[in-house]
Amino acid sequence: MKELLDKNRAGIIGGLFLAIMHAVWALAVAIIPSTLQGFLDWVFGLHFLEPYFVLTAFNFPNAVLLVILTFVCGYICGWVFAAVCNWIRK
Repeated sequence: MKELLDKNRAGIIGGLFLAIMHAVWALAVAIIPSTLQGFLDWVFGLHFLEPYFVLTAFNFPNAVLLVILTFVCGYICGWVFAAVCNWIRK
């Protein structure tokens, strides 16, 4: 029986999704940090939370590491998701 989901493709899609989201976040931190800080404070306030997190200065090596790490985590989650779906289907 053919697998429902290709594990490698699902992993790549998951990894790219998370990596792109975090690359956009890192770019936004580099360009508009004060606007993002205001957004974070607003979101925490909506959840009845005291704003706790404070954005730090943009750091390019950290941004690259963030994108790589989130790709790897997204790949693993996508791969596991596809494996579980295929296992349940059998």
